[in-house]
Amino acid sequence: MTVASDRGCLPDPDRPMPASVATTAVAGRPPLVEVIGLTKLYPGVAAIDHVDFDLKPGEVHVLFGENGAGKSTLISILAGANVPTAGRVLVDGEAVHFRSVRDARARGISAVFQEFSLVPTLSVAQNIFLGDEITVGPFLDKARMLRAAEALLAELEFAIPAAAPVSALSRAEQQMVEIAKAFRGRLSVLILDEPTASLSDRETERLFATILNLKARGIGIIYISHRIHEFDRIADRITVLRDGKLCATVAGRGTSEARLVELMTGRSIAEIYPSIAEKPEAAILDVEGLVAAGVDGVSLTVRPGQVLGCAGLVGSGKSRLWRAILGLHAKSAGRVVFKGRDITRAPTRTVIAAGLFYLPPDRKAEGLQLSAPAASNLVAGPIGSDELYGRFGLLSRSRARARVATIATEVGLDQDHLGRITSQLSGGNQQKLLFGKGFGRAFDLYVLDEPTVGVDMGTRAALYQLVKRLTESGKAVVIISSDLPEVMNLSHRLLVFSRGRIAAELTGADIEEANILGHFFAGGQASA
Repeated sequence: MTVASDRGCLPDPDRPMPASVATTAVAGRPPLVEVIGLTKLYPGVAAIDHVDFDLKPGEVHVLFGENGAGKSTLISILAGANVPTAGRVLVDGEAVHFRSVRDARARGISAVFQEFSLVPTLSVAQNIFLGDEITVGPFLDKARMLRAAEALLAELEFAIPAAAPVSALSRAEQQMVEIAKAFRGRLSVLILDEPTASLSDRETERLFATILNLKARGIGIIYISHRIHEFDRIADRITVLRDGKLCATVAGRGTSEARLVELMTGRSIAEIYPSIAEKPEAAILDVEGLVAAGVDGVSLTVRPGQVLGCAGLVGSGKSRLWRAILGLHAKSAGRVVFKGRDITRAPTRTVIAAGLFYLPPDRKAEGLQLSAPAASNLVAGPIGSDELYGRFGLLSRSRARARVATIATEVGLDQDHLGRITSQLSGGNQQKLLFGKGFGRAFDLYVLDEPTVGVDMGTRAALYQLVKRLTESGKAVVIISSDLPEVMNLSHRLLVFSRGRIAAELTGADIEEANILGHFFAGGQASA
């Protein structure tokens, strides 16, 4: 086993790798996949640098590391989408040279990436056989494809109608269709890239059940995720990459979150979550008896100079409440007062103009214009403020560029990224861009819904510093999060939601995991 240090990842002779983590083949059988000294060079940078990695039959091997650590490059080579500069790839002990995704699939390796390759307007069956359709002469044999798809889904124990259009499926079900596509041929290795990033708790449980089923069939799974709390449940081994290099391979169970964070970042977990000074002032937001879809008579207050956390299972009402306050969901009863003004029936535009910034949980669907340059997304924040306009009320391009550059600096976004198309940025940089929209004008209340979803721990640390800066400058901050360590370590007051109500309000030493989990299934009170 190796450990992190300021000089990189160096061997630790006093801590030998346990037998359960050793990478030798079991009972003489070679690994399903093995890479030796794998290297991929781009001009001026080594994306991966002499990396060794292997996957055994029936194993879940997690790839863990920050954005830019080399995970995506490694799996793209294994999936046939990229060609290494140096090193060897072996499948069942035999050296291979993949030139395409088709080559990798022919050897039983398939990948399910974050961005699905499904056609929404086609049926599940049509997507499963897309590019390899069953025909009778020159015509498609739709009935046979439907029967074959139904048989495949039943074999995998996926309760999905083969005739249903993909557009009607949940994200978890679409993921299952992607997995079924991989089974269309011979599958021995399945690569899952951030598979739970946008799944509900229930959908995640279904995915984990699928993974256990695949393991039992002897299929090896390479699993990429930033969600450390998942590893204890599914991982057999974890390989940590940092700056393109192999940092460590450790046991999947029993390796602490603190240890993994230290390996990944070279910093202790205490350095990730900042200490935020609390100086609460008079309430800036009062909610009384709010009723909306999934929200059952909730009352609460929000104060400047304080972080208010909101925790709860998916469907608990923690997000629905704030979307109703913002005017995104209809309210049927209750009252919302912001800065002394009744905004209960105000449209979303008016609520935002009054000084409430909302950071949505899905940056791609709601937060950013992915096809626009990063600078265009940032300039959308201060649009409408007097500082950007010159004579005759026209937008000043020079002022806009200067303001965008300032915002980028504030959120730690490299100036070189401003001209790039947003979809081409990493998830961490996209999230910084989303935060940057909140720095475009003087907001008083920041509601951050899943503020670090899909970003690595290093980027999280940078975003947490922004939360600290906002709070200590006298802003009111609300953090809605499914990540318990995040909401526990950042909140001064923590509201636990259950069944559309506030089950508990916790402060100080009461904000601890067992206490929070104990309230997840409670009926609860309705005010805080």
